[in-house]
Formats: sequence, structure tokens, C-alpha cells
Amino acid sequence: MTVLDSPAGRPPWENATSIEHVDLYGTVVDRIHGEFWTSRQRQASSLHEVSYRGCFKPQLPAFFIERLSQEGDLVYDPFSGRGTTAIEAGLRGRRVAANDINPLSRVMTRPRFDPPTVSEVASRLATIPYGDSRGGSGPDLSMFYHERTEAEILSLRDYLLEREEEGSLDSIDEWIRMVAMNRLTGHSRGFFSVYTLPPNQAVSPERQEKINRERGLVPEYRDTRALIVKKTRSLLRTVTPGERERLCAAGETGLFLSGDARKTPAIPDGCVQLTVTSPPFLDVVQYPKDNWLRCWFCGIDMEATEKRMTVTRSLSEWKRVMQQTFQELFRITRNGGHVAFEVGEVKRGTLRLDEVVVPLGVRAGFSCVGILVNTQHFTKTSHIWGVDNNSSGTNTNRIVVFRKEE
Repeated sequence: MTVLDSPAGRPPWENATSIEHVDLYGTVVDRIHGEFWTSRQRQASSLHEVSYRGCFKPQLPAFFIERLSQEGDLVYDPFSGRGTTAIEAGLRGRRVAANDINPLSRVMTRPRFDPPTVSEVASRLATIPYGDSRGGSGPDLSMFYHERTEAEILSLRDYLLEREEEGSLDSIDEWIRMVAMNRLTGHSRGFFSVYTLPPNQAVSPERQEKINRERGLVPEYRDTRALIVKKTRSLLRTVTPGERERLCAAGETGLFLSGDARKTPAIPDGCVQLTVTSPPFLDVVQYPKDNWLRCWFCGIDMEATEKRMTVTRSLSEWKRVMQQTFQELFRITRNGGHVAFEVGEVKRGTLRLDEVVVPLGVRAGFSCVGILVNTQHFTKTSHIWGVDNNSSGTNTNRIVVFRKEE
């Protein structure tokens, strides 16, 4: 099956508006334009509502998973982020492998493959001893939280870290950690903090103090237990019994790795049917900086994580890292398998990374099936963190599709 095959009788590249033939360094490929998915075409699973910078819509991996894999096939994402590809694959009965050099990715992804019930979460929270006042020698977080709220966060953090150190952290604990981590800061009363930027971007304490002064804000008490239960209910609201069963099955055999995408020895040769991924775009998103508070809560050394993450501030360095990544993808992809590699336009649209990526994949041994260009309109959140049409960041979804020939 190739990317041009039509699933369920649908025409290939449905909704395509134009196709152009492009010669990229001696490789002629089709660049297909259209609106192939939007947020209205299919209600995405509520399980995806976990915030993280630089993630794509669930409809993107769903488009390729439905067309280029079958139930039981292994679907992989080497730059997993919040786990969008893995969750979409699990929901559809595929086996999953997810990797990200940032250990927060596993914290966000793994718990959603064994989701507890709302009552299980509420019961577990009721057993956690919450302190009445702030203690410890951690960072000053008074600009974010009311004193009682901060005490509850500290107690929950201590409980989770102790359970993890003992090796007794179970799936309910992991779920609570994932939800709490995503409630730390935000711009509504559904978060633990006073008003701040959206939850996918944690500001510095100094910046938050400035926001508080400008808005005349004083942190109010937030009931952390109640907010964790509320978010749990929201995340699970569309999950059907069948989807839960498929997710649990995928989780039992799933690989959730925290390492360099260029070297994944835990993944055997020739076992991946489909890779759907979106690599870091040069220096556009500062992942460690945006997640400093989440790292603190999870006991992750942010400085050590930042050192592990490859700096790709120049195009030549980005190409070198991606070339090595493609070589590893070629090793683990089965014959007849595909790679859907989502990139975008950077430097105000003057740099099209799809044109850079094609020769990298071909040099690694893949054949290029084509480039799918999906039009999109940025959300309010995208504008807030500096991605805008004809500005910095990405203007469109550009997915280069490769195939490993049999």
C-alpha cells in the first residue's frame, strides 16, 4: 500500500486543490496542496488535551495512520512530544513506539495508555497527606500560587517522588502526576496558578511578578484535588470502552523511550510500518525553558535535560542531525513501510524545510513518495507564543512522505 492508495474507496489525496512537480536536487517529487484535515472534520479524542509546545493536531497523524498502516502494525514517533502520534495509533489498534530526548514526554504519554477511572483518581488523592503550610528548600513559587495551594503542590510532589524512588509508583500515580503537571500554570481558574501564559509555556518567576503587578493580581487558593479530578473527567469524557481496551493493549507492548532519535537500539531492525513525526524546527521553540516548572515538579534536572538536547541553531547542524535520524529510521523501517516527516516554513517563509528534507531521506535509502501541503489557520495560542502567518514559525503543514522499497 502506498500513500496514493485510497482507503475505504475514497479517492487518493481527496480535497487536493493542486499538484506541482518539483525537481529537488535531481529528485522529482509531487507537491500536493489542499485542506486534507481540519479540527472540524473529526472530533479528536479528549485524551489529547494535554498541553505542550510545538505539537501538531491529532488529525495529522490520523490521516497517515489510517492510510499507511493496519491494526497490529507498529507506528513510531522519534520526536514524540506530548505523544499525539502514539495516542492516535493506540486508539486505532496499532502497536506503538514513542521516543523523545526530553523525559517529560514519557511522563505525559505513558499514563494515557492505562487510564484510571475518575473514582480511582479521587480515591487515591484522598489518601495523600497534604501539608498545611509551605516548606522545603525549593524555588520560591509565591508569585504563582496561594500559600495553601503551594503547600498542596509540594505535598503531592513529595508523595510522587517518594513513590518513584521506592519503585511503587503505579498507573494511578502516573496519571495524577501527568494531570497535575498540566495544571501547574495557565490562564484560567482551571489551573493551580494565578493568571499567566497558556500552560504550554511556563514563564520565569520574574516575568510572573511583572504580570502580577501589571494586572494587579494576587494568587487565590485553588483546590488542587478538585482540579485534578475535574481535568481527569475532561480527559476521559470521549474515551469509549473499546478505545480504552485498545489503548491498554498497546501500552502493554509499547516502547516509551527517552533518548536520542539517532540511536534507538531498543527498536529492532525492520519492525516499524509507519513513522509519523515532527522534528524540532531549528531554534524556534525553547522546550527546556518552557518546561522548567514541570521539570521541577517531576524531579527532572532541567539543566541536564537541556545538555542532552541537541542544539540545532543553524541549518547545517539541523541537516546533520536529521540525516543521522533518517539513517536510523531506515534501519528500523520494514520493507514497504513509510515515514511521514512533518516540517514547516521558517525564517518568514524563505526556508522550506520540505525541500531540505527530501534529499536527506533519499540519501538514507528511502524513496520520496511526495510532499503533502495542508493549509491551516493558527490558533490564538499560536499567536501568543510567536508563530504567525508570514512571520516566525510555520505557515503550513508540509509533510514529506517516504517509502522503504521492498
